[in-house]
Amino acid sequence: MSDEFPQFQEFSIPAVLLLRGVVYAEDERAWNLLISNTSRLTEYFARLGLILILNESEGMAFLRQISDEETPEGYDTIPKLFHTSRLSYKQSILCIILRDEYRRFEEEEAHDEKCVVDESVLFDQWKALHLSLGDDVKQLKEMRSTCKRLEDFGFVKRFSDDPPAWEIRRILKARLPAAELENLKGQLLVKNEKQAPNLNRVDEERQL
Repeated sequence: MSDEFPQFQEFSIPAVLLLRGVVYAEDERAWNLLISNTSRLTEYFARLGLILILNESEGMAFLRQISDEETPEGYDTIPKLFHTSRLSYKQSILCIILRDEYRRFEEEEAHDEKCVVDESVLFDQWKALHLSLGDDVKQLKEMRSTCKRLEDFGFVKRFSDDPPAWEIRRILKARLPAAELENLKGQLLVKNEKQAPNLNRVDEERQL
């Protein structure tokens, strides 16, 4: 059985991790293999209709589905590996809140390794925007549910339960640049979902 496989190549490790999501510099082995095999990985994924986005200054890398406008001849016949999901209005607004918190984190003189925000801070902003109805218990439950969905997208990660806190992941910065943040923040007063901000669509991997 082993004879049927080609010789093992270490770049397969970051390749699989990229197909699963974001590779961060904190994962030193995968990151170093990614950096040393960037050309091979770029070519490999290009053949699948995927673009490798590598941001060394931010210490992260991820894949993006090639857009219809970018598609070379013949590549339009390749089945799409990622499907696109549009965030809901409340998910979009929470992304804006989180992105603003991340910007404040970046502007601090003394940086921690991770951008961690107390859940109470997020909840105060959530309530101020009247995103939920009901008492504080119901509103907090809905905000946590929304955070959990954003965790599925990789934008946040539960950091601690006592006290409750969330880590804002760097990929959110790539998905929601500062210029777009300012544009979307101007729409915060719009309550009608038909006029909700049109946040960047999110690429999710298909279940293989």
